[in-house]
Amino acid sequence: MKLPLTLFFLGCFFSCVEKEAPKPNVIVILVDDLGWADIGANHPETFYETPNIDGMAANGLRFSQAYSAHPVCSPTRAALMTGKHPNRVQITDWIPGFNRDKENWPLATPEISHELPLEETTLAEKFKENGYQTFFVGKWHLGEEPRYWPEYQGFDRNIGGWSVGAPQLKQGQANGYYSPYGNPRLEDGPEGEYLTERLTSESIRFIQQRGEEPFFLYLAFYTVHTPIQAAPTKHDYFLRKKENLETKPGQQAYRPEGTGQTKLIQDNAAYASMVSAMDENVGRLLQALEDAGLSDNTWVVFTSDNGGLSTLFTEGAPTANGPLRAGKGWCYEGGIRVPFIVQGPGISRQGSVSETPVVSMDVFPTLLSLAQIPHDAGDGKDLSPLILENGQIEREELFWHYPHYHGSAWKPGSAIRIDHWKLIHFYETGLSELYNLDNDPGETENLAASHPEKAASLENILMQKLKETGALLPQRR
Repeated sequence: MKLPLTLFFLGCFFSCVEKEAPKPNVIVILVDDLGWADIGANHPETFYETPNIDGMAANGLRFSQAYSAHPVCSPTRAALMTGKHPNRVQITDWIPGFNRDKENWPLATPEISHELPLEETTLAEKFKENGYQTFFVGKWHLGEEPRYWPEYQGFDRNIGGWSVGAPQLKQGQANGYYSPYGNPRLEDGPEGEYLTERLTSESIRFIQQRGEEPFFLYLAFYTVHTPIQAAPTKHDYFLRKKENLETKPGQQAYRPEGTGQTKLIQDNAAYASMVSAMDENVGRLLQALEDAGLSDNTWVVFTSDNGGLSTLFTEGAPTANGPLRAGKGWCYEGGIRVPFIVQGPGISRQGSVSETPVVSMDVFPTLLSLAQIPHDAGDGKDLSPLILENGQIEREELFWHYPHYHGSAWKPGSAIRIDHWKLIHFYETGLSELYNLDNDPGETENLAASHPEKAASLENILMQKLKETGALLPQRR
């Protein structure tokens, strides 16, 4: 029996039309306080061991000169969520901020917003508007009131995200990284459960129980933020490794940094076990993707919210960021240079390394572009040309603004990088420091006196950028 001619052509039409490619799944893994030198892919001499993260770098694209949007957590988290510079949402310190000995500070520091405004368009909201399931797990720290927490910022579900920025230690109520957690958005687990493992298990459960729609999963580990509490695995291993650690002749354990002290040697076994636990759980998550048959259609971004905690008023910081200078809270490279790895189905050259400077705000436009979701231009740059085509992006400068005092001994200042030149301006003294990062990545030689015109030029551009983004400045009392 012959088909009617109309039915024949209709059948041919539908069989010949290509099926629309499925939308990619997207995962962001944000680690708290993980330093640039804490992973082997960036720093082969690291004391820590990160085989799964190093494996991501081998399978994806690693950015060797990646930066956080800010030297501390809340501003960077706001920047990642919105694609905007922290100045634009007036979150320029961790929430609620550092106030120790405030009455003795020479400068009065600006007030900050204590939440990410609901009027801001978040990455989760963009994905949700375009048919994605959205799932948040871990640390939020972008609102002191519940109405600013993840479930009101575009996420279908929120596990563990609330006002605080670190696991709580309260006698009889919360035990830090070990259950009970004292977290209103996370049910306590069995005795001995470790928070990093629990958050990963929640993420894996979501993947296993997901619906048919594509998903956006944001896993924001609390680790490796203080309190430094050894993970249940490998602590003894790293204690033994520390015993066999060989230091170079004459190597200093600490160096002065302003009125503080910067740790120079990675040797904290408890911290190392926390890094290892985080790495093992990244491996668990990636394996869950593989087991679910999703690896070939899932983009994964791995990064940190600021540099490693290496500098405090006194000795005792948990990690070291060498060869970079200082750490969390500072605008030197150790405070803002972070790991940044992208793994996914369209990497142009697996295992490649890009030396293009990138920053937290870039996550917003990049992931939306990879998912082919329209979005407004912000302060971030779309990195998809670098990821998919081994191409280039246009960027004139990166700049940071931290007009507050911090427990790392940082004093109010701002910084800018243009090409290989970097300038840091301090508001108490009115002085600026200038460094050539190509020749001096450790920022040991201040060139401001020998290159006054370059210093003046960068300082002028920095002040213009601060003004353009609505930055609030500290004032003399």
